[in-house]
Amino acid sequence: MQLSELKEGQIARVVRVGGEGALRRRILEMGIVKDSEVYVEKYAPLKDPLELIVKGYHVSLRVKEAMQITVELKEQAPHS
Repeated sequence: MQLSELKEGQIARVVRVGGEGALRRRILEMGIVKDSEVYVEKYAPLKDPLELIVKGYHVSLRVKEAMQITVELKEQAPHS
């Protein structure tokens, strides 16, 4: 599934980072790399961008960028 398909409060493991060139490099530099865990903190009011927690820090991604990242759903957070 794509990162953009996750709902608030879900946790997933990154399986693959797609995209090309500067976009892919930017995503990787933010720590969103294969096997890293991402937590979907929240979506903006108009559902774009989404805020993630990756390796203990907050990252915002546009939905279009999140569509380039393939993830495996890990679990549902207890408070959602």
